Amino acid sequence: MANQMTPREIVAELDKYIIGQDEAKRAVAIALRNRYRRARLAPEIREEISPKNILMVGPTGVGKTEIARRLAKLVDAPLVKVEATKFTEVGYVGRDVDSMVRDLVETSLRLVKERMGKDVELTAEQNVQEIILDALVAKEKGEKKSDINPIEALLGTLKKPEDNETPEVRESKKKQRERLQMELLCGSLEGEIIEIEVQDAPSGDMLPGTEMNIGDIMGGFLPKRTKVRKVSVIEARKILKQEEIGKLIDMDKATSEAIYKAEEDGIIFIDEMDKVAGRGSQGSGPDVSREGVQRDILPIVEGCTVNTKYGPVKTDHILFIAAGAFHVAKVTDLIPELQGRFPVQVNLKALTESDFKQILTAPENALIKQYQALLSVDDVELEFTEDALSEMAHIAAEMNDSRENIGARRLHTLMEALLDEISFTAGENGAEKVTIDAEYVKKQLLSEVQTFDVAKHIV
Repeated sequence: MANQMTPREIVAELDKYIIGQDEAKRAVAIALRNRYRRARLAPEIREEISPKNILMVGPTGVGKTEIARRLAKLVDAPLVKVEATKFTEVGYVGRDVDSMVRDLVETSLRLVKERMGKDVELTAEQNVQEIILDALVAKEKGEKKSDINPIEALLGTLKKPEDNETPEVRESKKKQRERLQMELLCGSLEGEIIEIEVQDAPSGDMLPGTEMNIGDIMGGFLPKRTKVRKVSVIEARKILKQEEIGKLIDMDKATSEAIYKAEEDGIIFIDEMDKVAGRGSQGSGPDVSREGVQRDILPIVEGCTVNTKYGPVKTDHILFIAAGAFHVAKVTDLIPELQGRFPVQVNLKALTESDFKQILTAPENALIKQYQALLSVDDVELEFTEDALSEMAHIAAEMNDSRENIGARRLHTLMEALLDEISFTAGENGAEKVTIDAEYVKKQLLSEVQTFDVAKHIV
């Protein structure tokens, strides 16, 4: 299991997607392993051990967010990413810090429902098959969902029409259903338009001063609203499957498990922490106090209980990973109490030309591999020479040095400019092989490089 991986194995997995940043990988690997170690302890000592929260310091685009995201995916843990700048101090209109915990529970519930949904998927598909069959039979008879008396639909009829049917009629109906079932299994009715009854979306109105949906609150007291939709069989199958899975899942059990998973395995990634680090007292004006935001975040990180619509959630054992560039403000500009709650501080290095070259090809989700896969759909075989990769890495590194350093995101911009013409004409000339060398890179990125050269001389 991923939860039982050693720190060395965790780092090896992260290496598949992230180039460099060994110090940060090592820190998160140890934090993850400590969770497994804590889970194996006796309850009385387990409660006393709190996670060692991590503060990542480094420029944008070097892998801070990607490390947290891959870590959560590795252990199937709920993760939410928030920006510290989106929060406001208590007393101001805006998003309060408690919302990060509510978001975490929502994410956790989605993960639990996905896992539980797989267990009931087969039953749900069988139920959907019967509903579609009923709709196909009704269509052949010329019946419509809209023709049904709403009172009868809600309370049912005292006497069913089948009660007066002769054995011959029943046999005919049975044969009709068997025929439609066979055609449905063969896939010949996927394009047929049928009428199905689906649940109507709840009201999207929010209660003032809260993040609670009116439809969610009243849903427990009022019957589910439904509406009739005309859709193809293939579309009906997708819609009805989700509804049937929802009916088969034990929501009380799912909610309980989701809260436990959020409390014990949850990861909250707080980005742009440096933007709320102030230097002394803040001036007056429309901006809220940055120190006030820090003081609101503090109890969440320290460990408190946050009320959500699913019940109270304790934050004592949630792992918090904070990140920021800290170019202007310094880590020491954070309030001392908050600094103390992030005992593990790691510094991420700016990416070098060598790193850029590796990022293009080495990771499992490397940019070159992504574009090769995309263009292969149009029968275009894309090939990069070694000097082309070196040239792209060189341009990316130079542009980051002279302009705003946006890290690996610079490669996305360059790749789009480089492959603009190929992407536009792909598929017009049939199957073809395109080899990109250093000369092609220089030619296609000429405008980018010229703009970059001009920017160097602007004071």
